[in-house]
Amino acid sequence: MNKEHLHTHIDPDGIEIVHSHDSGQEHLHRHKNTKAVIARLSRASGHLNSVKRMVEDGKDCSEVLIQLSAVIAALNNTGKVILKDHLEHCIVDAVESGDNNAIENLNKAIDSFMK
Repeated sequence: MNKEHLHTHIDPDGIEIVHSHDSGQEHLHRHKNTKAVIARLSRASGHLNSVKRMVEDGKDCSEVLIQLSAVIAALNNTGKVILKDHLEHCIVDAVESGDNNAIENLNKAIDSFMK
């Protein structure tokens, strides 16, 4: 292992994992909110399908827009959970290991997310 980029993680089961990242290798982690994020995305997906059915059924445009706004808010809130998780885990690890690519990638992701 490249000791220059060596760092440690404690997985959800309390097991210590020591590893390094080679140049260009993606930084993957399990996050504490993964199940919550998946649940939120499933609900938002179901809600979006309901909005689609509203449009197909010719429902009132105002109601469609209100429901679509709720889906957008749910997705934005899910994005915030992912961002917080990413900051607490990946970015902390990236800073500790000197991984500037992770920080650059975060900046690009924030720019895309905030459009």
